[in-house]
Amino acid sequence: MKAEMAVWQMSASEIAARVRTGALSATDVVTAHLERIEAVNPAVNAVTNVLGEQALCAAAGIDRRRASGEPLGSLAGVPFTVKEDIDVEGSATTFGVPRLRHLVASADAPPVRRLRAADAIPIGRTNLPDLSIGGTHTTSQLYGATKNPWDLRKSPGGSSGGDGVAVATGMAAIGLGNDSGGSIRLPAMFCGVAGLKPSYGRFPADHRIGGSEPTLASQLFPVDGPLARTIADLRATFEVLAGDEPRDPRTVPVALQGPALATPIPVGVVSDPGAAGVHPDVAQAIRRAADCLADVGYAVEEIELPRFADALACYHMLINTEFGLAWHRIRPLLTADSARHLEESMRRQPPGDLATYIAATATRHGIVREWKQLHERFPLVLGPVNTEPAGDPASQPVFKEAIESPLRLCTATSFVGVPAAALPVGLAHDLPVGVQVIGAHHREDLCLAAAAEIEARFGTLTPITP
Repeated sequence: MKAEMAVWQMSASEIAARVRTGALSATDVVTAHLERIEAVNPAVNAVTNVLGEQALCAAAGIDRRRASGEPLGSLAGVPFTVKEDIDVEGSATTFGVPRLRHLVASADAPPVRRLRAADAIPIGRTNLPDLSIGGTHTTSQLYGATKNPWDLRKSPGGSSGGDGVAVATGMAAIGLGNDSGGSIRLPAMFCGVAGLKPSYGRFPADHRIGGSEPTLASQLFPVDGPLARTIADLRATFEVLAGDEPRDPRTVPVALQGPALATPIPVGVVSDPGAAGVHPDVAQAIRRAADCLADVGYAVEEIELPRFADALACYHMLINTEFGLAWHRIRPLLTADSARHLEESMRRQPPGDLATYIAATATRHGIVREWKQLHERFPLVLGPVNTEPAGDPASQPVFKEAIESPLRLCTATSFVGVPAAALPVGLAHDLPVGVQVIGAHHREDLCLAAAAEIEARFGTLTPITP
């Protein structure tokens, strides 16, 4: 007889369905996940602060409402974690550094508020690199290093590595992180879960720190988004998070589902972006995903991306110019190790003067135009998340030339603001390997539909026990 699935093993969609019908109480769901955190977090160090009392209180309220016959939200009782650079009312948004350990939020950030409105329950905060800029491995001054549950010696990715690990190990059904160049998609790949980087303007966010408004690059590139164990859970969370928001002037009221496309839908495959090299395990994963999409009716074709090197250079010019202007304020918050990543980046791509910066904004406009034209011919693009599998954090280079960076496709897609769904396609040498499906602006629906076909072929890998 098949053993009954533990509550922490259930998908977000299954939890919500059971809570709404009364087959499972929200209190039991939260209790099971708190016990799971207690059992596995000491090994992986992903959850930084447990919101146990608040979560149980929220769960009791949901149970009372269900008992009285009130309708519940689409994510009723689903526990989620929140990266420590996103505000949760009453909890410190520390960014992982001591100077901000007392920066307690007076209100939820927009995505947290929307998840709560759907009756999801924040259960814990999660680790990140210092200020989210201290590299692609999740380690912070306040909380130390987060470990990859597949191999504790390997990196879990970053900067949303805490959420990737929490979801992979069943400590939460959904993680809320952010991505400005791969920070959701890299932990998804390394931890064997799924992640959605939405289009610019699709999900509301509030990235102010202490009331200071973000500058242009920090307005254009970072987006908040979910990690989950299944594509269905990503889709359910996408439907909750999407939509216009007065607190975020970037958001636009775009339909969740775009117009139907003629079939077969063309998919452009980019196995080695910029021809800078790709690990054989990653290349094989892309081939397997491409073959899957071809088998189910997509028209798959190898392509090259427009002005790829220009996109990477322009991204780093904009980022480094803005960080260079603020570096005298940022550097004192960082250790030498966490500062090294950005300092090396600025050494290789020095901050520009005003004329160079303005020229870069014009260059970006032209590159976005060319990507839009690309997506008219290929509504979807399939490629690597990272061109290298998870490695030992101590042996990973701090920074590589932009065109050689394993995350270069993530950087380019953040630069142009298009959506991407990342998901695993199996294991190689006992570590997850994955791909990303990239769409045109506001076509998350196409990304998720193609990702669901890949998931149906290769299955899911988590939750796992470290």
